[in-house]
Amino acid sequence: MGGKLRKALVCAAVITSFAGVAHADELSDLKTQSQQLQQQNQTLMQRINQLEQREQKIEAVQAQQQAAPPPSTAVSAQKPGDDSLTWHGVTLYGAYDIGVAYQSAGTPLNNSYGPGIEELISKNSNHSLVSLAPNALSYSNIGLKGTEEILPGISALFNLQTTFTSTGGNISNGQQSLVDQNGVPLNKQISGGDSSRAGQLFDGAAYVGLSSPTWGTVTVGRQNSMTLDGVIAYDPQGASNAFSLIGYSGTTAGIGDTQDARLDSSIKYRVALGPIRAGALIQEQGFGNATTRSAYEADIGTDYAGFSFDAIYSQTYDAISASSIAAPTPAQTGTLAATVSDNTSWMLLARYNLDDATKFYAGTEHIQFDNPQNPLTTPFKDLGNYTISTVNNTAFNENKVLQITWTGVKYNVTPELELTGAAYFETQNSFATGKIAGCSTKAQSSACSGDEEAYSVVADYKFTKRFDVYGGAMYSEVNGGLANGFLHDSTIDPIVGARFRF
Repeated sequence: MGGKLRKALVCAAVITSFAGVAHADELSDLKTQSQQLQQQNQTLMQRINQLEQREQKIEAVQAQQQAAPPPSTAVSAQKPGDDSLTWHGVTLYGAYDIGVAYQSAGTPLNNSYGPGIEELISKNSNHSLVSLAPNALSYSNIGLKGTEEILPGISALFNLQTTFTSTGGNISNGQQSLVDQNGVPLNKQISGGDSSRAGQLFDGAAYVGLSSPTWGTVTVGRQNSMTLDGVIAYDPQGASNAFSLIGYSGTTAGIGDTQDARLDSSIKYRVALGPIRAGALIQEQGFGNATTRSAYEADIGTDYAGFSFDAIYSQTYDAISASSIAAPTPAQTGTLAATVSDNTSWMLLARYNLDDATKFYAGTEHIQFDNPQNPLTTPFKDLGNYTISTVNNTAFNENKVLQITWTGVKYNVTPELELTGAAYFETQNSFATGKIAGCSTKAQSSACSGDEEAYSVVADYKFTKRFDVYGGAMYSEVNGGLANGFLHDSTIDPIVGARFRF
């Protein structure tokens, strides 16, 4: 019995020792595994930190690329580029706009002319028609723009843009559309008009600059006048060709002459000082022998409690208004006529955001035309390298004064559907001399007092961020001296169309 008990105790001791050894080995394994997991966790956390830092850098670059350019870059009419079209800070952007229009008094489509058809009543509006309508809501265009930080807080930027007729693919060329009408009677003419877009490779913009949140933005090259920037920002119809008097006619944006809506060889500066913004523009480069052609502008504005205000003062010297030649000589083939003036204008602009859905707009511009201090002699080269072969330097022996006023409202029925209504008014004094001074009938002279008015409504439905369809109409009418030589005094132009932007 005792022997059996001793054997049992020995067996129990052996088993206990083996169990202890087994538990010791298991503890050692657990410690080893725990250390391995801790090392793996540390490695994983380091990798996560590295990935987060890289992600933050990428997001910062994308935010910089997608940020809307400052007002001084003059591309505020364009929307930020899509991510897929931005590469190394350079964005490819553009738009394609096409529609169908009826005109009670219009002219046939001209694929050289930027707007394509004459949506506003014009001197040569000769018959009713149905036509394709390019660039009704906005210009079809393609461009490249970019910004790159070169020093802390300082970025370099550029913008290159070309506009074209969506029906023909031609670069917009107002001067060529005028050459097309040389010697053609009014009742047989097609659409056309003077323009700052004269077939240049980059007819919309071609500038470079530097931008700083503290010091502002300076740009150099071909860029919008400050008055064009003002029209784009404060016209309820967004300076559209089909629905805006001040969008189709460049008189308001061009300080009296549409050629100066965009200024070559100009320097523009804009800066924000707290709630105040200010800017200035200088152009000091002539064309051909027109070495005195120049422009100077200053702008001051603010935003307060839903209101936006801007005041712009402008002066141009040797401003050119080009036109067709009624009876050109063989030597004048392919050339144009021009009226030259020194112009002074002031523009007051206002906008009020009642709420997220409703915006009210109003603006006025006073433009005075004087004979040029430095008369130009022919021949000389105009925009697009077109030759001016006949010139009038004495059209304003009495000062001509234009007063343009507009107002309108924009209302978002839904986030997708936007409705806009606008009214535009233009009056002209009598600047005629001699026996017809003070005249007011269109039969007497284009220098008689007169007026022009236009009213428009538009519905724009956005299917996506990039694609929208629109429909609307503009009625325009001229009276008195502003109707002199017109075949018809009024027209109504309903248009439907579609636009794709990228």
